[in-house]
Amino acid sequence: MLAKRIIPCLDVKDGTTVKGVNFTNLKDAGDPVALGKRYCDEGADELVFLDITASYEKRKTFANMVMRVAENINIPFTVGGGISSVEDVERLLEAGADKVSINSAALKNPNLIDEIARNFGNQVCVLAIDAHCFDNEWICYINGGRIATHRKLFEWAREGQERGAGEILFTSMDHDGVKNGYACEALHELSESLAIPIIASGGCGAKEHFLKAFKYGNADAALAASVFHFNEIKIRDLKEYLKDNDVNVRL
Repeated sequence: MLAKRIIPCLDVKDGTTVKGVNFTNLKDAGDPVALGKRYCDEGADELVFLDITASYEKRKTFANMVMRVAENINIPFTVGGGISSVEDVERLLEAGADKVSINSAALKNPNLIDEIARNFGNQVCVLAIDAHCFDNEWICYINGGRIATHRKLFEWAREGQERGAGEILFTSMDHDGVKNGYACEALHELSESLAIPIIASGGCGAKEHFLKAFKYGNADAALAASVFHFNEIKIRDLKEYLKDNDVNVRL
C-alpha cells in the first residue's frame, strides 16, 4: 500500500500566506518562503502553493515567488492559480514546480487538461475542484469560490480523470476553515469512482480528522493549512499518531 501523504497548503495573496473560513475573512499566516522551508524540514511529504486571487484578478501566478519557495525545499511542489495555457505550465515548471493545479481554467476549457497531460504527462496535472453542497448535490465553483458553475463534483472529477488529470484535489467549501473535519462521505464516493489519487482539503482541525479522511474517506493525501501555519498540529506528531493508528505514512 502506498504511504498516505501529508500536504501543507500555502494560500498566497499579495505575496503573503493567508487563511480564512469558507474562502472569506482572510488573515495573514506568514511568509510563504519561510513556511515552505519549515514544512520541508518538519517532514511534510509535499507542498502546495495556491495563488488564490490570480484567476479572479485575471493575472498569472507570481513565478518569482514560486522560484523562491522551490529553492528552499526538496519535496514535491504543486503550484496553482491563474494557469490557463501550456505556456503557463511550462513557465511554472521552469520556476521549480513539479506539478500544477488547475481549477477555473479547466472548467472553462476542459481541453486544457488534455493539453497538459499530453505535453508534460499525467503526473504533472492536478485537477483542483472547489465545491459547495446544496440539497445533497455538490456544485463546482470557479474564481476562488466566487462563482457557481453548472458542473457537478463527481461527473466533473470523472471527466478530469478521463482527460488525463493525475490527481484530484477536492476542497469542500462548506468545511473550509471550520475545523470540523473533512467531507469524508464525498471523499469516499470519489475514491470509489476514480482510479487516480484523491487529495482531501477543507475542514481539518484535529489529528482525528486526518485519520478519518484516510480510514473512512479513503483519501490518498490530506491537505491542511491553518493547523500547520499556527502550530496547532506538528507534522511529526501527526505522522506518529497516524502510524500508531495503522495508517502507512513516511516518518
